[in-house]
Amino acid sequence: MPIDGLGDAVAVTRKARGLTQAELAQAIGVTQTTVNRYEAGERAPDDATIAALAGALGVTERLLRRGGRFSGALAVDTHMRRQRTTKASVWRRMEARLNMLRMHASFLFEEVSMVAQQQVPTFDADFTRPEDAARLVRAQWRMAVGPVTNLTRWLEAAGCLVFEEDFGTRRVDGLSQWVGDHPVILLNVDAAPDRKRLTVAHELGHLVLHSSEPNEDMENQASAFAAEFLMPEVVIKPELRHLSLGGLVDLKREWGVSIHALLERAYGLGLLTATGRASYYKSLNARGWRANEPGSDSLPMERPALAAHIADSLRVKGFTAEQIAEAAGYTAVQDNPFRPAQPHLSVVGRG
Repeated sequence: MPIDGLGDAVAVTRKARGLTQAELAQAIGVTQTTVNRYEAGERAPDDATIAALAGALGVTERLLRRGGRFSGALAVDTHMRRQRTTKASVWRRMEARLNMLRMHASFLFEEVSMVAQQQVPTFDADFTRPEDAARLVRAQWRMAVGPVTNLTRWLEAAGCLVFEEDFGTRRVDGLSQWVGDHPVILLNVDAAPDRKRLTVAHELGHLVLHSSEPNEDMENQASAFAAEFLMPEVVIKPELRHLSLGGLVDLKREWGVSIHALLERAYGLGLLTATGRASYYKSLNARGWRANEPGSDSLPMERPALAAHIADSLRVKGFTAEQIAEAAGYTAVQDNPFRPAQPHLSVVGRG
């Protein structure tokens, strides 16, 4: 009899590893049709085959056997900030990477519980405007008025796991989903600091507004949330009334967002006409600033720290690096993303 969820766990991990069914089949000595039947839940692998699958995929047998605990989460489409021209094969691979991280996080949370200072609240997008949701989140987190300092740290303090990876492309910025009570965000490590911050805020908008039901306008809603969250209207509006190219660079350094985002914010708030907006973009193009904005080098690079903090907390409790990797479902220490940082979060081992 097939093991509930094992097929999902195999399929997600295989895709995240960049393997085809044929390649996995060759690695474990079976046919591609057999792997297909495993993933579809039509056939149960024996103990020796499960061990071979785990070895080829770099995960523990226990994780594969308990895949049923995560299959519901793995069926949900991922929120993703990407260019429309991105190939389906690319974003499907990144979706699998995020789902794999969610699966390993779920597995680890069976051994470890997190107690966060804050939480990521959720709202119904049918009844709450994105801008209002952004204001409510800032109020609940008791954030200071004005620019957001270290956005990544704020999310981690609310129990959000943030990971960075080399996506191998700049066409995908980031993606997110919920895993139980904790959201997970995966970011492209190659993105500039200002672009990465906007991606984090955009994905936060998805987590806050689209935790249950997606809708046709969700990308615009996430963008509106991000704009208000990073650039609150009541504070930034006076600063956008009299724009200049030099002033935009200064505002970029102050608010930690791109010149493009500032221009779009000014346009969205009615402070810039369509003609004026086009004129600014023409000036940016003439200076080569559309492709390479000035001021990015002066922005601090925010680095996720929560996963490493969890590892540090487990080490204090006596776990070795190998045991931490095994608790997260990895067979190799170097594959385990749970490795040193310090958000305001405590980790408590389950008795």
